[in-house]
Amino acid sequence: MDGNIMKRDTVAMDEAAGELVIIDQTRLPGETVLLRLSKAEEIYDAIYHLRVRGAPAIGVAAAIGLWAVCLRLPDGDREGFVTELRRVKTYLAGARPTAVNLAWALDRMERVALDHSESTVPELKTLLKEEARAIRDEDIQVCRRIGEYGLTLIGDGWGILTHCNAGQLATTRYGTALAPIHLGRERGMNFRVFTDETRPLLQGARLSACELAADGVDTTLICDNMASSVMKRGWVQAVFVGCDRVAANGDTANKIGTSGVAILAKHYGIPFYVCAPTSTIDMACPDGGAIQIEERPGREVTEMWYERPMAPEGVKVYNPAFDVTEADLVTAFVTEYGVLRPPFGPAFRKLFAEKDGKEG
Repeated sequence: MDGNIMKRDTVAMDEAAGELVIIDQTRLPGETVLLRLSKAEEIYDAIYHLRVRGAPAIGVAAAIGLWAVCLRLPDGDREGFVTELRRVKTYLAGARPTAVNLAWALDRMERVALDHSESTVPELKTLLKEEARAIRDEDIQVCRRIGEYGLTLIGDGWGILTHCNAGQLATTRYGTALAPIHLGRERGMNFRVFTDETRPLLQGARLSACELAADGVDTTLICDNMASSVMKRGWVQAVFVGCDRVAANGDTANKIGTSGVAILAKHYGIPFYVCAPTSTIDMACPDGGAIQIEERPGREVTEMWYERPMAPEGVKVYNPAFDVTEADLVTAFVTEYGVLRPPFGPAFRKLFAEKDGKEG
């Protein structure tokens, strides 16, 4: 079906049908297609092949997907139910190892079963549905708050550069890095956004440009190697990017090419902001060297977007999906609890201590 993608949640749950519903992002921008998924293999495939992508959206999709799979398990054997839940959880977690939200959301779903040892299987199914719904609703609220805090860092008429897609298509609604822009548009503000194409999968060209244009934002698409040129001309006043995992010291894994943008921003004296839900901050990961970087098939570089292969047959291809931006290149993190500035290690520890205190 076709339609304005900004009028649809990227990830949704159909409670009546017991299905995960996602926008198939591999079909954008040409057409808007909704996929209805309920089998572990098709949910894994959707995550791995980027039909759903973006760390927050992956987490929400995994939670809803795990519920949909478990809903179809037999009601009688509780031990067998929990064993299968844990097997599917481990299986889905392997689809995109770099994005911490995937494991975070699946761990939350597993904890529901482990924390309710006296519940029957039908009761567990209801509890899993409620937890998946909560993860989805929290994502929407978190993204809106990130947008509010991010909006305090930019002015009307500013030029903003973004890399990859950390907008509504990377979350359930609003986005992270693009949330300030979408919220600003709601309030009559205008921005000039430069969207990196983001090779090799073109998430900037296909997705960010698509949703920004749908929201009426002045959007200019540039090739990744043009970022320095637009910065040098003074057209960019701030850089906003998302993230897939943030280490305890502030080193940040995001879509390949992000570290280069950060280096350029520092050279030109442009603030570089990382929009990070606290679910993406991994305090168990000491620094960027401990982050597992996913490597993807070489064909994404050599032939995916071409009628015929554009590189010599048999040429070696290095295709990491992410790179790590060192903490000293980040001006600030924008979280749902506020803007955090360096030194990031102490700032993160204080944030989580306060957050845990309030939740306790």
